[in-house]
Amino acid sequence: MLDMLVVGGGYVGLAAAVAVKQAAPHLDVVVIEAAPETAWKKDTRASAIIAAASKMLEVFGIWDEIKPEAEPITRMIVTDSRTGDPVRPVFLTFDGEVAEGQPFAHMVPNLTMVGALRGACERLGISIRHGVSATDFKTGDTNVTLTLSDGSALEAKLLVACDGVRSKLRDMAGIKTVSWDYGQSGIVVTVEHERPHNGCAEEHFLPSGPFAILPLKNNRASLVWTERTSDADRLVAADDLVFEEELERRFGHKLGALHTVGERRAFPLGLTLARDFVAPRFALAGDAAHGIHPISGQGLNLGFKDVAALAETVVEADRLGLDIGSINILERYQTWRRFDTFRMGVTTDVLNRLFSNDIMPLRVARDFGLGLVDRLPKLKSFFIGQAAGTAARDNPRLLAGEAI
Repeated sequence: MLDMLVVGGGYVGLAAAVAVKQAAPHLDVVVIEAAPETAWKKDTRASAIIAAASKMLEVFGIWDEIKPEAEPITRMIVTDSRTGDPVRPVFLTFDGEVAEGQPFAHMVPNLTMVGALRGACERLGISIRHGVSATDFKTGDTNVTLTLSDGSALEAKLLVACDGVRSKLRDMAGIKTVSWDYGQSGIVVTVEHERPHNGCAEEHFLPSGPFAILPLKNNRASLVWTERTSDADRLVAADDLVFEEELERRFGHKLGALHTVGERRAFPLGLTLARDFVAPRFALAGDAAHGIHPISGQGLNLGFKDVAALAETVVEADRLGLDIGSINILERYQTWRRFDTFRMGVTTDVLNRLFSNDIMPLRVARDFGLGLVDRLPKLKSFFIGQAAGTAARDNPRLLAGEAI
């Protein structure tokens, strides 16, 4: 019988397996991934990795492998305007460092991050089974049995679902969610531009939703462009000339000529929060537990916080000779993570509703609020510490750069 089964071979699932196996090498950990073995190599997107998460990757021994491809965010500016405004006044600026020489976040290509995590799995002896999906699971007193699409079955003490916001395992476990659709989609695309960005990230609040420009290596940027779903679908289906013309209206000319690189995709945006994070011998992590609006860039980092908290809970229980799949043990993980997740979900929901409109009284109020924060250095430092994940008092040890 295995000790831990992880369903989902993305960055959260792989990180969960690495975190537990590295701290407790005697535990048998297996990852199940429905996609073919080479599918991850086709991901051209990039993700924001906050300072606390990069500390965890450093503990894993893979940050030095990732860092050469990671672009530090040295500065961030926030504007609130309409698409056709000739000038976009900057209401709020953030210095990108939480400490001397430590950026609050880096932009990391998904290909680089997943590749490094897969390498760590290989070094630790973690098996990754590709091309099979979970079809059912049954929970017993001492084990959980997972049935796979190839007809085989695996037994473990603990099953961890990292299978995304539409988690099938979450449904199988009977865990309900609080969810709603925003009627928006996020267009994700990479662009090349003529002039250097100097590590500056930008968040433009436009009436249809936020338009984020996130710096990458080699005069490139990753865009998260929020539009009403019907408009997003139309833009993604448009030819390159139409798409880049609309893109330029929002991006502006400050970085010179630009053009898109690779495919463009649109993802529907909504809020999904699991009512419970655990059940007997079962735990949710990452998007399976919470899907939030990308307005704060915290979705993946919430998943990494789940990983750090779950691994610490499991490993400490094992060291005490306790059953790692016991509901009493898993409830500690739930208590640790559920409030923070709900708080972030509510925060992103409020921010999206506040800024994704063109109602004049709200515009005046939010612009006044942004300007006020910009004039209070201590408040700005607090916000940047929260965004970097370094200010939380209850951080798991991995997020503080400490081994479990």
